[in-house]
Amino acid sequence: MIKNTLDLDFISRTLRTTGIVLLILLPFGLYYLDFYPSLAILSGAIWSIINVIFLRSLVITVIQPDDIDKWRALGFAFIKFPLLYFSGYCLLKVSQFEPWHLLVGFSIPLVIMILKAVGRALLGLDDSGKLKELH
Repeated sequence: MIKNTLDLDFISRTLRTTGIVLLILLPFGLYYLDFYPSLAILSGAIWSIINVIFLRSLVITVIQPDDIDKWRALGFAFIKFPLLYFSGYCLLKVSQFEPWHLLVGFSIPLVIMILKAVGRALLGLDDSGKLKELH
């Protein structure tokens, strides 16, 4: 049975795993793809990581049982939507970057999130009995 509560550590662990995967893949990308495609993939992945961080912060700020800090929520929304998406537009306008390289980089955190969720479901790590066994 899969746990139906939101585990915010899952997002932090996923972003850490994404950073580690990027560091491992970067030398291979530099060797096999060349400098600009590797930099485009890395830039897309970093953009996606920052996007997830701001989305997580916005959701935590807005969805609370007690009073919502509206100024903080507006600050996160202002940083996430216009500024972050403008930076994504600027990444698309870099002449050395192919859009599909940016798309590959953008997809890396999402793929890692899916693989981690599937792995937890297949291993049954959300069952309370298995969690106690592992500790």
